[in-house]
Amino acid sequence: MHGVLLLDKPLGWSSNDALQKVKWLLRAEKAGHTGTLDPLATGVLPLCFGAATKFSQLQLDADKTYEAVLCLGVKTSTGDAEGEVIATRPVAVSDFDVARVMGQFTGSISQLPPMHSALKKDGKALYEYARAGIEVERASREVQIYDLQLTLVTTDALQPAIKLVAKCSKGTYIRTLGEDIGEALGCGAHLSALRRIATGGFAVAQCVTLEALEAMTEAQRLACLLPVDSLLADHAVVTLDADNAGRFLSGLRRRGSWPDAAQVAVYAGEDAMLLGTARVVTDELIPGRLLSPIEIEQMRSFKPNVIDAGTEVGAGCAVLN
Repeated sequence: MHGVLLLDKPLGWSSNDALQKVKWLLRAEKAGHTGTLDPLATGVLPLCFGAATKFSQLQLDADKTYEAVLCLGVKTSTGDAEGEVIATRPVAVSDFDVARVMGQFTGSISQLPPMHSALKKDGKALYEYARAGIEVERASREVQIYDLQLTLVTTDALQPAIKLVAKCSKGTYIRTLGEDIGEALGCGAHLSALRRIATGGFAVAQCVTLEALEAMTEAQRLACLLPVDSLLADHAVVTLDADNAGRFLSGLRRRGSWPDAAQVAVYAGEDAMLLGTARVVTDELIPGRLLSPIEIEQMRSFKPNVIDAGTEVGAGCAVLN
């Protein structure tokens, strides 16, 4: 089984627990996810199966878009709703204040990674130190906030809050962004809700829920898989003839009149079978991540659901209902 399933990760599940559940539902042998979402977070979690796992790093490096709710006036030990309240302050925030900080946190910004994160220090995740009550020194990092929208709202409990929508680079901590915005507003804040609505070229409208997957037949679940090369949608394309394809799969560089490109998806033959990735430097095609002949033959006989970008995966799955 080779392909990509776009899961709308449910609240309260770890990314790995969600992966293992879907892996079991699909009876897949090899699987991996493309970047951790906290249990508090929901939304787009691309799951890779079989040969698709070779290209999962591309989604780890992709830009992402999040929706979040910042509860103002309350700071917690973890920066989200799972932590203990450590400070409360009165809230006197206007639309003018929100507009001011929106500009302050757009573009290149510096973030200090939170202690409650999976970032490693001396081989241990920071959250392991945090759970033991130990705070370790961390280096700030530069991240990019390409677009930031902040809107004053009120929660169901009549607590002043901000709805946040941010498109950002990899490595951005939305909890930290929320806390820093709260400090800039002078009242503190914590994240009470977080949803990833896009990653790379995938959007939440294309995702299927775990509940929907569980209700499907096996054939319907398989119909929700996208092809492996859906991970390579932004790559340049090179197609090789059979002779050059065989040499390329052996790891040999090929020469041709191709423009230079850092990311290339390489195909073979009239049926355009994916061979792997490469880069082109001065007319030379240099192999990157390659599929094995066995994987290529298996993919030839197993055709996942082909869905155009922007189409809801759920709609594609419904074909088999």
